[in-house]
Amino acid sequence: MARRNLFQPPAPPAEKPAEKPAPESKSRFPNTGAMSGVKSTLKDLSSNAVREIPPELIEEGGPKDRLAFSDADVAQLAESIRLHGQQVPVMVRPIADRPGSYRIVYGRRRLRALRLLGLPAKALVRALSDDEAILAQGQENAQRLDPSFIEKSLFAAELAASGYETAVILDALAIDKPMLSRMQKVARSIPEAVARRIGPAHGIGRRRWEELADLVNAHGLDLEALAETVLAPGADSSDGRFAQLATAAAAALRRAEPETAPPPLPCRWWRTTGSGWRRSAKRRGR
Repeated sequence: MARRNLFQPPAPPAEKPAEKPAPESKSRFPNTGAMSGVKSTLKDLSSNAVREIPPELIEEGGPKDRLAFSDADVAQLAESIRLHGQQVPVMVRPIADRPGSYRIVYGRRRLRALRLLGLPAKALVRALSDDEAILAQGQENAQRLDPSFIEKSLFAAELAASGYETAVILDALAIDKPMLSRMQKVARSIPEAVARRIGPAHGIGRRRWEELADLVNAHGLDLEALAETVLAPGADSSDGRFAQLATAAAAALRRAEPETAPPPLPCRWWRTTGSGWRRSAKRRGR
């Protein structure tokens, strides 16, 4: 065997055939319509720069997916932002007929905290349609604190009243049609003013809200008047206020039911001295 020349450089390696690019995995969501706009929006979040916008240029209009947040909640968030800065940007979209003005898509509580501090808002600016804005709002909420059942119900009702299609509402809330039907029933039966007095009630699930809605529908209960009577402003927790109202509703229905008269006691008649008759009631079991 011939020895290899140690001073001769090795032959260059043979070129490998070009590898074919791996086929892209097919998304289970279509790249059309409102969902396409939201997907491209979420995909660009990390590549686009965050802008600083004065809070007074941002409006808070549009459907709200939260019942309310207290001044204490806003103050607590404001203190966190003061100490650590705004960690998560809000999302806004331009108002077409008012250049330089914006409408909030999500991040309402952060925006109020920044207004309280007098700081500019770090914001992602997206040119979204109404449907795309609702989908982005719903997806952002799904990744953060999940809204309660009553908050989702009222949000769905507000979207429907604003003319959004059912498909958009289903996608925004990530629910199916049967669940949407249940939410709509509760939203129709429970006055919005009562729901806002109760609050989000995160510990109260769908079944208990439906039971209260069934009481209202079956007996024509005036829930607003009852809430005025039994719910003191700021009393108890949100879950506790729901329990107070549900208990008072059940008690009111019991009071409204007519009392059933007891059955007459068995009796016997006999002739007295003279021409009269006398009746004697005899209790059963004696």
